[in-house]
Amino acid sequence: MAEVEQMTIGPGCEVTMHYSLSLPDGFVADASEPEQPLTFIMGDGSLVQGLEFALYGLKAGDTQSVELDPLHAFGYPDPENVHGLPRSDFAADMPLDIGTVITFSTPSGEEIDGMIKEVKGDEVIVDFNHLLAGHNVIFEVEILDIKPPASQIKGDT
Repeated sequence: MAEVEQMTIGPGCEVTMHYSLSLPDGFVADASEPEQPLTFIMGDGSLVQGLEFALYGLKAGDTQSVELDPLHAFGYPDPENVHGLPRSDFAADMPLDIGTVITFSTPSGEEIDGMIKEVKGDEVIVDFNHLLAGHNVIFEVEILDIKPPASQIKGDT
């Protein structure tokens, strides 16, 4: 009897997986919940390119653990992404402790996280770089399911 070839992850595949993203010191920065795996389409921008690249060729049931340097994960901090904002832009009762992460809305409606770096008088210095920029990360996955790209599903027009 011929063995059926198992689908591997490639461009456009729908992937369902459990994952964790941690720093080398063991701090878990993000992870899927036990009953809520992540489902996404390869190439849709859900994952940074380096994380996505680590998934290519995996099959349902596979596990993978890979350490990625900043270049292949979330990049290096860009000084252009650090901005001084007037203290008056923040609620008067909001504590502005160094290291506090605040979600800001951009003029286009996009939400972006910024970390308080410093408070200088009436100015609050906020770092809008990705919180993991400049860090090696450990990306661990368990692939639960893979579906072919929509363009390959029979009956699609």
